[in-house]
Amino acid sequence: MPNRLRDAQSPYLRSAAHQPVEWYLWGAEAFERARADDRPILLDIGAVWCHWCHVIDRESYDNPEIAALINANFVPVKVDRDERPDVDVRYQQAVGAISGQGGWPLTAFLTPDGLVFFGGTYFPPDGAMGRPGFKQVLGAVAEFYRAKRDQAHAYADELERTLQRLGDVRSSDDALSAALVDAAAAATEHVFDSRHGGFGGAPKFPHAGAIELLLRRYDRTRDPSTLLVVTRTLEQMARGGVYDQLGGGFHRYSVDASWTVPHFEKMLYDNAELLRNYVHAYQATGAEAYAHTARGILGYVSETLMDASEGGFYASQDADVSAEDDGDYYTWTSDEAAAVLPPNEMEVVRLAYHLGGTGEMQHDPRRHVLFVAADTDAIAQLLGRSPADVSDQLARAVRRLREARARRAAPFVDRTVYTSWNGMMISAFLDAARGLGEREPRAAALRALDRIVRDAYDRGRGFRHVAGGPCAVSGLLDDQVHMARALLDAFEHTGHPRYLGIVEETADYLMGSFVTPAGAFYDVAGGGASGAQGLKVPYVPVQDTPTPAGNAVAVLVLDRLWALTGNAGYREAAERALRACAPGALEHGLFAATMAYALDAHIDPPLHVVVVGPGNDPGTRALHEAALTAYRPGTIVHLYHPGVAAGALPQPAAALGAAAGESPRSYVCSAFACAPPAGNPEELRAAITSFGRGAAP
Repeated sequence: MPNRLRDAQSPYLRSAAHQPVEWYLWGAEAFERARADDRPILLDIGAVWCHWCHVIDRESYDNPEIAALINANFVPVKVDRDERPDVDVRYQQAVGAISGQGGWPLTAFLTPDGLVFFGGTYFPPDGAMGRPGFKQVLGAVAEFYRAKRDQAHAYADELERTLQRLGDVRSSDDALSAALVDAAAAATEHVFDSRHGGFGGAPKFPHAGAIELLLRRYDRTRDPSTLLVVTRTLEQMARGGVYDQLGGGFHRYSVDASWTVPHFEKMLYDNAELLRNYVHAYQATGAEAYAHTARGILGYVSETLMDASEGGFYASQDADVSAEDDGDYYTWTSDEAAAVLPPNEMEVVRLAYHLGGTGEMQHDPRRHVLFVAADTDAIAQLLGRSPADVSDQLARAVRRLREARARRAAPFVDRTVYTSWNGMMISAFLDAARGLGEREPRAAALRALDRIVRDAYDRGRGFRHVAGGPCAVSGLLDDQVHMARALLDAFEHTGHPRYLGIVEETADYLMGSFVTPAGAFYDVAGGGASGAQGLKVPYVPVQDTPTPAGNAVAVLVLDRLWALTGNAGYREAAERALRACAPGALEHGLFAATMAYALDAHIDPPLHVVVVGPGNDPGTRALHEAALTAYRPGTIVHLYHPGVAAGALPQPAAALGAAAGESPRSYVCSAFACAPPAGNPEELRAAITSFGRGAAP
């Protein structure tokens, strides 16, 4: 008989409905049962894309013997971390404090009130790899709770008090200075891997926020060493197996330092922020390779993670097809490739992607991860062919391999439309439209945006966590700030006042329901203290985890709102949040890169470009297009039609008579001054590039 998960909205939870474990959904029923029986709760938090979550499901939760042990001694609760990030982050903190590590699957043992007294991550069914066996752990924890119940509760209470203290933030009276940003950037560059790109060693994750911070700094300083960190990282990632060389898009992370062997799941949020990185790197350098990778991400997302019927973007694609494989959909044996390719193309592919000898996959050394091992010119010289011939053969081979791979059973796609991640991808698609000069991403982004507003927005109560279908989860900071950022991007593209109006309503909700006493923002409305069950500890997100920190994005949104509306209350709210968060957060360097970016943009606000004129005038449209496509990090574009426009003109532009007259014109303004009005696109692009810098770089 299926268990209680059979009717869950989450595909991850439904995938466990067949298990002999008597799972409960996260909610009052589970906690009431635990209190009534005075049993500890076994909490399992995972995700549909998580390889080791599938492993523990197969090894332990599908196992009747282990299931009987769980059912006899615990109230088991299973949570999808994507569906309940607020639950996940609190229990990750608690288990991390106990075991020194977190991750998925998260395995926590709770008192009937939801407080943690023991936990870990993956446990093998029997002792292995230096880890105790899950059977042993379950028996020991059950016996400990029976024999030393008071001790378990005392330990759980003390841990909760510690987490309460850690969740408190205090405002700083120190000046918000550029020195804080300098220190965070220096700490980030200090951990740069000059050989392979990226930061730190294995396992290696993308750090998109750090790339954005360094691109902004390079734009101002033109320091080649700063640019090198960006270019080496993006080049090596795009050449590695962490990038899908056939289908486009990035896997979640690399298990090695060289970006060669990935964990094969693909996440919407990673691809959103990396798309932004590659577009901005292309704009900053003009190097076509970055545009090529950006288009690869766009192609993958459009083909696999886009809801073609309703609009919006799906959450993720799993790493594996079955419990027995490990990325087999994406990897190749030499024989598999040779069966698809003619000999001349196989010879090129073997050299280009290191498709010979022993493969990279430990579970099957015949299987190879495709990564760029040699460039076209080197292959041409080695084979005695022309570079053009080699390039054509490689392109044909990639098409054949991709078509052959498409006939394989593909990993599962989670078609849940999460609001926060959609906000990130909408924003990235709009950045791609600006940076690559392509209209398809703009249309897809605006369609997705309208779908989220239609299906997940409640005026006065902000955005719900999931668009479409029933959603019991609302009031999450990330949903509000990422959608607000996307709406501001849409307003810059269209000038549509509705988008700006929704952002202002969302900002009112933020400042009314999420603000801590110190001025920062909680991750959930009310701070998480009013929940019906579980850990009721506050959490103020300041680090990129890896999605951009909610407080940093809130600051970016509020400062843009101030620029567009002239409402000083938004800038004051941003200042309070920075005072509460930045001094402590920036000590984390690399992991607080988005906060450093937000502080930098607050201290030195980006340019504000105002295009004034009727929206249907060809001259207005040409100026607006120039404003959107000219590159300078963070530039705010405001399409202003006198008499019907939303927002307010910057004071310097108003002083120059921006709203007067009829001919289309544009103004490039800092916080305190404007360049002379520009009447044609060439003048406007030049002003955006040079204003405030003395001369064009």
